[in-house]
Amino acid sequence: MPNGSPRQPVVVDINVLVGAFIEQGHRDLLSWPSPPPTSPNPDSDCMGILVDGQEFSLWLSPHILLNLGRILAEKADGTEDRVRETLEFMVAVAKKSDGGVLRPDIVVTDCVADYEDNRILELALACQAVLIVSNDPHLLDMSPWKGTVVLSSIDFAKRVDVMRRSSRRR
Repeated sequence: MPNGSPRQPVVVDINVLVGAFIEQGHRDLLSWPSPPPTSPNPDSDCMGILVDGQEFSLWLSPHILLNLGRILAEKADGTEDRVRETLEFMVAVAKKSDGGVLRPDIVVTDCVADYEDNRILELALACQAVLIVSNDPHLLDMSPWKGTVVLSSIDFAKRVDVMRRSSRRR
């Protein structure tokens, strides 16, 4: 984005964050791949894009942080210190990108198939997200939801890759 352009608010589903932290076994919180080019793990590419903080402001909720911490502790055998460090890192990424942690005061029940997905939709509505990044088929099938596009992590990473390559050619 050109200098001075506002970052666009984005919500990233827990499944993408888990994929970035667990599937790749990422150990260094400060070193994430960022397109271009894309890597073999689109969830990690998404984290790289968010850590860059160039185009998007990341919004999190207490629900996302609580469940990310729970899943990291269970599936990644994360120590309490490592889980706390990861959650603090996520909050710092959100703040650095002009996003933050928001407790939505909105109730959404649009996703009947999965109650938890409504928590993602509530956050998207509360922060006026232009985009939700998720690998959840229930959310992907709802795109666009109330004008908010839902993209898979691979589609998000590819689109940002194309956008960045295009802006470099100019």
